[in-house]
Amino acid sequence: MDAQQLKGHLDLLLLASLEHGPRYGGQIIADVQAATDGYFSLREGTLYPALHRLEKQGFLRGEFQVLPRGGSPVKVYTLTPAGQQELRAQRERYEQFARAVRGVIGSPA
Repeated sequence: MDAQQLKGHLDLLLLASLEHGPRYGGQIIADVQAATDGYFSLREGTLYPALHRLEKQGFLRGEFQVLPRGGSPVKVYTLTPAGQQELRAQRERYEQFARAVRGVIGSPA
């Protein structure tokens, strides 16, 4: 995994991972890893500062919850309406970027 590529798309990945419902950090890490066949393996030191920043920007809401399995409460993140709008905007920007890159490098035959 190229850390620079991840850095440019981390917010999009995190917002998209929360699109289908609330998740806590460990779930987000597992979901992103599974969805990318292990290409992106997020670390807590990368994940939590980004989640806190997105929360501060109003794109996520975090609440401490006790999970059904028990144990200590974990912070569960949910997309806010502003986060849903931001996800749509970032998806569009990413698609424009990907089309532009494909225009230069071409598509595999």
